[in-house]
Amino acid sequence: MPRITVEGIGEFEVPAGKRLVKALREDAGTDQLHACGGKARCTTCRVEFVAGEPDKMTTAEKTILAERGVSGVRLSCQIPCEHDMTVRIVSRLEGSGRADCGSEVPDELGPDPVTWTEK
Repeated sequence: MPRITVEGIGEFEVPAGKRLVKALREDAGTDQLHACGGKARCTTCRVEFVAGEPDKMTTAEKTILAERGVSGVRLSCQIPCEHDMTVRIVSRLEGSGRADCGSEVPDELGPDPVTWTEK
């Protein structure tokens, strides 16, 4: 099982393949935002990698980050937990002014079709 370390929160073992955004919410108990429900549309689920950043990303993630001019972060909704990682949460409910963290995130990676590219 991959070990996810969340700066300032702790270390957690999560099932292989679990979406990082779900691991942050369900296993680490954080208030990570995910307004679009894990569809790579809003960029509210941003994290910074301290260690273990995957060398690939979904085409949807690469496209939305480029469209928004955002760099140095990744979308936790687009990252399957396949190995040990250390992350810093960038977008949290606390201080956001939002009513909740966001829509339900399905277990399966999306949007379809999921295609992969180099980061």
